[in-house]
Amino acid sequence: MVKKRIDPIAQLMQEHNKALVHLSTLSRATRSIAENGYKHDDFRKILSALEFIEEEVSVHNKSEEEALFPVLERYVEGPTKLMRKDHKELKKGFVQLRRAVGRVGKNKRNKVAAEDLYTISKSIIQRFVNHIHKENHILFPLVQKFLTKDALREVARRMV
Repeated sequence: MVKKRIDPIAQLMQEHNKALVHLSTLSRATRSIAENGYKHDDFRKILSALEFIEEEVSVHNKSEEEALFPVLERYVEGPTKLMRKDHKELKKGFVQLRRAVGRVGKNKRNKVAAEDLYTISKSIIQRFVNHIHKENHILFPLVQKFLTKDALREVARRMV
């Protein structure tokens, strides 16, 4: 059985699209709790988005850092340094977000905790969307310009 090679850039972009859907849900749910008070359904959506971020995004970022970036760095280094820095800052933001979610979960009627959760999530969502935009519109076109088909196949192998 021959295994069909994936296009690593298409896969990463598809993962970005999934992340954007979860970020949109997170935005709506945290805004709703801040404006209308705690609702179990909104909180469940927040937890689901957070789980996606903690599980899927960490795997995605690891794929970029261990499969894509080392191959791209043979040609150009600056953009990957910036993306690695973004990943570290996003990870710190996710820790803040998890703590803010925990505070709301422990005290469902605390308006300040709900507003804090919304403020933190809004900041992280904005940073994350900007990061995805940079990768989709700057980094990935750079990859497609500099990397040969063999180099892209190497990235795909490293991602598996």
